[in-house]
Amino acid sequence: MHRMTILYAKPDDPAEFRRYYYDTHIPIARQMKGLTGWNLSWIDDPSSRYLLVAELYATSAAAMDEILGSPEGLAASADLDNFVTGGVEFLRGDEEKVELA
Repeated sequence: MHRMTILYAKPDDPAEFRRYYYDTHIPIARQMKGLTGWNLSWIDDPSSRYLLVAELYATSAAAMDEILGSPEGLAASADLDNFVTGGVEFLRGDEEKVELA
C-alpha cells in the first residue's frame, strides 16, 4: 500500500480552514478515482505546528502518480491555494505494517 501524508500547518483562521476543507475541498478530492482510502486527523495539541494530517492511500506509487496527475488530482492540488495559509507538506512512501508482539 502506498501512502501520501499531507501535513497542513496551522492556518490564519482555523475555523474557516475547517469549514472550507469540509464544504469545498473534500467534495473536490472525492472526485479522484483510484484511491483505496483516506484518513483525517485533526490535531488538538496547541503546541503542534499542524492542524490537520490527511493520509491518502493507493495500491502503489505508480497508482498514486496516476491519481495525482489526473484532472481530478490536479484540481484538488490547485484548490490548496484557495485555503492553505499556514503551509502544507507532502510525504510519500510505502506503508509497512508491523505486528505487535
